[in-house]
Amino acid sequence: MELSQRASSIPLSTTLALDAKAKALAAAGRDIVNMSVGEPDFDAPAAAQDAACRTVRGGNVRYTPAAGTNALRAAVARHLTATRGVAFDAREVTICASTKQAVSGAVLAVSGPGDEVLLPLPAWVSYFEIVRIAGATPVAVAGRADCGPDLDALRAAITPRTRAVLFNTPSNPSGYVWSEDEVRELAELAQRHDLWLLSDEIYRRLVYEGAPNPSPVSLAPEIRARTVVLDGASKTYAMTGYRIGFAAAPEPLAGAIARLHSHLTGCPNTVSQEAYRAVLETEPPEVERMVAEFDARRRVLLDLLAAMGLETPPARGAFYAFPDVAPWLDERGSAGFCEDLLDAQGLAIVPGSAFGMDRHVRLSYALSMERIREAAERLSAFLAARPARAQPRA
Repeated sequence: MELSQRASSIPLSTTLALDAKAKALAAAGRDIVNMSVGEPDFDAPAAAQDAACRTVRGGNVRYTPAAGTNALRAAVARHLTATRGVAFDAREVTICASTKQAVSGAVLAVSGPGDEVLLPLPAWVSYFEIVRIAGATPVAVAGRADCGPDLDALRAAITPRTRAVLFNTPSNPSGYVWSEDEVRELAELAQRHDLWLLSDEIYRRLVYEGAPNPSPVSLAPEIRARTVVLDGASKTYAMTGYRIGFAAAPEPLAGAIARLHSHLTGCPNTVSQEAYRAVLETEPPEVERMVAEFDARRRVLLDLLAAMGLETPPARGAFYAFPDVAPWLDERGSAGFCEDLLDAQGLAIVPGSAFGMDRHVRLSYALSMERIREAAERLSAFLAARPARAQPRA
């Protein structure tokens, strides 16, 4: 019996595969420093835990509407109104089983066979496959050396088949935060060419210096009308296993995403919806402490990478660094580099090829300061033992 072409052609997520390998090695007794997965190493806020427990013990754990409970949709709408500075209504919100599912639903709702979706590089690994699952074609658009968007390249990539631009700021994998001018220029392109903007804002709260993360919906009513905001609980509230997020869009599109999910997944997890609502009602104190700790780790890691002579793009947000390791790559590229590093030093990081930029690697600093320093020692030792094959980029 054969699998479908769709199932056969989709690889396992690179980040999840590397995380699984690192955990398997650790389970076998190897001392592994795992910087491969984008998961905060903090507990979910007490408010989330308490709400989840109350919901389970209360016994009212039943199906909800496909778009989520009215109470959570209203809470998300209030949260968006407060944080994006433009009014949202609960009818414009569809609750999803994770932000990844929100991205999937949005892509399925706006694109299909024969369409193209632009992905400014570097782009999160799952974007490519989600677009392919929808039957559309992902079009990778090279960015600048600092991992910011190349708006001229994006403009040149637009064709009559282009339906949407899917982008992420702060960026996974680089931590780059788009400027308001960059978002505005992209929005003007979308307006001119009648494109959807799929704005993945999952790391929005995790900006450590400079201007806050801009959202297209804040720019103008006509831009809001063509934008889907994609966000969730995983990163800001360290609620990765709760698998809860949302898509916020003009009501017809939000409804289309809900209809898709009504057949694919039924409804979001009832317990997680109540936990998410609890943290949205008022920002828990744990969030500010987590953000401060991430910032401290970020500064230490960037200093350590600079001391190794590694060029690293500006990382103002998220919890990743994306250094350029081109001088140490062989014909296998960044994937071979990461494989050798894990074997030689027990350090798990992610190849930049997964994000469309093969000369880079991604390090997550969602682990303790002690382990970050240990990781830097292992990476430094690995580079010292590995002959450089090219000169660093000027």
